[in-house]
Amino acid sequence: MSVFANETGAEILKAVRAPEFIFPTLLMPCAFYALFAIVLSNSGSNATYLLATYGVFAVMGPSIFGFGVGVSTERERGWLQLKRAGPAPAYAYIGAKLVTTLLFVMLALIPVYLIAGFAGGVALARGTWFALFAIHLAATVPFVLIGINLGFTLGSSGAVAISNIVFLGLAVLGGLWFPVFAFPSAMQTLATFTPSFHLAELALAVVGAPGERTSSTNALTISIMTLSLLVLSLWTWSRQKQ
Repeated sequence: MSVFANETGAEILKAVRAPEFIFPTLLMPCAFYALFAIVLSNSGSNATYLLATYGVFAVMGPSIFGFGVGVSTERERGWLQLKRAGPAPAYAYIGAKLVTTLLFVMLALIPVYLIAGFAGGVALARGTWFALFAIHLAATVPFVLIGINLGFTLGSSGAVAISNIVFLGLAVLGGLWFPVFAFPSAMQTLATFTPSFHLAELALAVVGAPGERTSSTNALTISIMTLSLLVLSLWTWSRQKQ
């Protein structure tokens, strides 16, 4: 636990020393939500709908970029080889990054929730707020696994480019910016293969907004996707030892 605590503290300190990562990660979801849910909105119900989808969007940045770009850079610089040579267990390295990611995910979500409640007029029952927050926190897991796979597979330059493509692709196709039902039929079909779509559907179900599929179907699908990403992550991690 002492090793884990030290690793976590180092990860948090490293993130704090990189404002070019912190500010876009924390401010972009707030700015997007305020613009589309309040400034450009013609309906009060949009603020509630977009709270569910932009909450998933807020989770994606720290998860994909924190792991994808961060791990690839450290791997390229030989940091992973040094970690394997040391006595610290492997879980301390991954666990510290996960805890740091969850911390920044919460820091990204809280301002969006505050804007929704105080400026957007979103009124939900206390239990609904907690349930929605739990869904958004749980959304961290599949995106972290995507980031791990990118980090263990790509070099630092490639990870930056591909992470941006994945990030924007999942945001658009998942219906986080615009409703999926407004897409052409081919894009609607493609959206069902993204974790962002199913997580957004679960969040929409929590706030009582209409969705494309039942909650059980979305929960089962995202569970299968997460398990598949976990298996792939274990395989890419095993390749680092070769």
